[in-house]
Amino acid sequence: MTTALSHGLWACPCCRRLCRPSAGNRGGAGRCPRCGATAHPRKPDSLSRTWAFLIAAATLYVPANLLPVMQTSSLLGSSRDTIISGVVYFWTSGSPGLALLIFSVSILVPLIKLGALAYLAFSVRRPGATGPHRLGRLYRAVELAGRWSMLDVFVIALMVGMVRFRTLATIEAGPGAAAFGAVVVLSMLAAASFDPRLLWDASGPSSHEH
Repeated sequence: MTTALSHGLWACPCCRRLCRPSAGNRGGAGRCPRCGATAHPRKPDSLSRTWAFLIAAATLYVPANLLPVMQTSSLLGSSRDTIISGVVYFWTSGSPGLALLIFSVSILVPLIKLGALAYLAFSVRRPGATGPHRLGRLYRAVELAGRWSMLDVFVIALMVGMVRFRTLATIEAGPGAAAFGAVVVLSMLAAASFDPRLLWDASGPSSHEH
């Protein structure tokens, strides 16, 4: 497979211009002649940083769903609600659509996104199992989902607002909310750290990772 890298060309991360580095600088960084940005043949330590963010996000995914995301106090008492209990609350209170929305964007979508990124990172090390075209489409799907990552936080805020409106309660954020926000940010960083060009490098006659 013929690639720009095999011909000694790099893509500028800012203006996307193809750059040809100097003869003694083919393994490090160079300057784009158009915009002056620093260009690399591939994102430095792409897989290492991707795995680091993924492991951190997966570790925080458990407390994000098990710890309370909000603490409610009202005349009827106080309660500590998790994301799952919020889903159950809206389901039993006659709002199944909102319950499914919260379950999808707060539990299902983050889990699928982390799994897809882990599969992509694993495929770079074990090429041949899946074609690069399919892996490229999977990465574009993950990237598209990343643009809606903050929807998870919005839904949590909506859930808090709905409970406040219905019960006239005083609500405070719980430790689960911080863990959930960290999962969203770490998953976005993992997607940004992954270099999809490694998928094509792995499928070629030789692998390149810098």
